[in-house]
Amino acid sequence: MVKPPVIVTRAEPGASETVTRLMDMDFHAIRSPMLELKALEAPLVDLSGIYNLVFTSANGVRFFVEAVGGITEHVADLTTWCVGPATADAAETAGFQRIVRGDGNSDELARLILSSECTEDGFLHIANSAAAGNLVAQLSAAKCDARFLALYETVPASALPADAVQALRSGSGAVVLVHSAKAAHVFAALSESIPMETNICVAISEAAAAPLKSSQARALISAVRPNEDALMEALLLACKEL
Repeated sequence: MVKPPVIVTRAEPGASETVTRLMDMDFHAIRSPMLELKALEAPLVDLSGIYNLVFTSANGVRFFVEAVGGITEHVADLTTWCVGPATADAAETAGFQRIVRGDGNSDELARLILSSECTEDGFLHIANSAAAGNLVAQLSAAKCDARFLALYETVPASALPADAVQALRSGSGAVVLVHSAKAAHVFAALSESIPMETNICVAISEAAAAPLKSSQARALISAVRPNEDALMEALLLACKEL
């Protein structure tokens, strides 16, 4: 099986984690984050009336822990709803004790919450500034007490790294890994002048793949589930296309 260079567009610190995983799989990985995460100057985190924390990314967990200055016994005992395995792993590492693991996207997480037998109301969704509204709106529509807290923002990259451009222009075929629709939009804009006919884009979900449909890539493959394990399976499938 051909193992082409793999361009990782995920934001840090996740990009380095994915690069390490790819290197363990004997791939040549090129770190090329399309987004930079920056903490917002948020007020003190108000947990009054909150019995459930909702995280839709591992980054949300990281920024929350930083914002509260570490996990106290009280915070660790809050029910923690996580969108997928990577987010749940981050919550477990941080010290949360009551973790509910999802395996999908934010819509599926909202359905999981609403279908549960959770008797304690009071939900706080922690995420980036662009994520405001949708999940909380779904919970609120079901008469749940829910609010949103943005602790960080995403800033788009201004250019592709030179080694990523070289791999894409080589004509030998490279694979672009995409972890979010927002990163896909940035990559599409920055690679507009690069011929993509020999390259393959592999996205973590259909939503993440959508901005790349006009890229004229050799193939556009979406993972069957929106998590890192399924993304790696999709990558191996992409290698068979080269």
